[in-house]
Amino acid sequence: MASEITNAYTDRGTGDALLLVHGHPFDRTMWDPQIEEFARTHRVVAPDLRGYGSAPVTPGTTLLSDFAEDVRALADRLGIARFTLGGLSMGGQIVMECYRLFPERISGLVLADTFPAAETPAGRTARREMADRLVREGMKPYADEVLEKMVAPYADADVKAHVHRMMVATDPEGAAAALRGRAERPDYRELLSTVTVPTLIVVGRDDTYTPVEDAEAMHAAVPGSTLVVVESAAHLPNLERPAEFNAALRAHLTA
Repeated sequence: MASEITNAYTDRGTGDALLLVHGHPFDRTMWDPQIEEFARTHRVVAPDLRGYGSAPVTPGTTLLSDFAEDVRALADRLGIARFTLGGLSMGGQIVMECYRLFPERISGLVLADTFPAAETPAGRTARREMADRLVREGMKPYADEVLEKMVAPYADADVKAHVHRMMVATDPEGAAAALRGRAERPDYRELLSTVTVPTLIVVGRDDTYTPVEDAEAMHAAVPGSTLVVVESAAHLPNLERPAEFNAALRAHLTA
């Protein structure tokens, strides 16, 4: 499948490249606090994944490998040979798939609020049913339902509004295609044990989608990795607690 990241990306700053992959059902603006901070010292690239934001929609099924090939194609297009690659939630799974497909391009990993295990049979069914529901109902009922799991109930009102806005703006066909693809994802746990680049693992203390124990297991699996638990945050600590998230990322990039 041809790359579907056209002009749907942010490219700011100069220096070592930091490429950031958003989660579901968001867009590249979920990285706004990181783009603002790190474009002062790095070349920060943040794409809209196919089916999200301003990127074209591919109906049907979008596999993690499709997203990963889009990331590689964008790096090629921008002339970026090696880069630190970070992703959150689904974005973290895309990062793992990138490391499986082209580890020689990746100089460091950031895995935020994500998990490496393959989907369970029940999980596959649930993802497919959710995909059908999004196409049938649109994004707003889902966005209303999950907002206070994506961010903590006590999160800043502006952060809540930003997260809700991203979810509602997502094309249901694009979100559904990604859900169907994630239902088929492989198990990355063995891959993690082979990682040889510096790896930062971050999780919000109150994340119920990918709880702290998932992050601890990844930390145990990845040789020499660093684990940071961000207090007073749920599934999107980069938005809920940007100062703390950025401090962890800064330490990782300068280590």
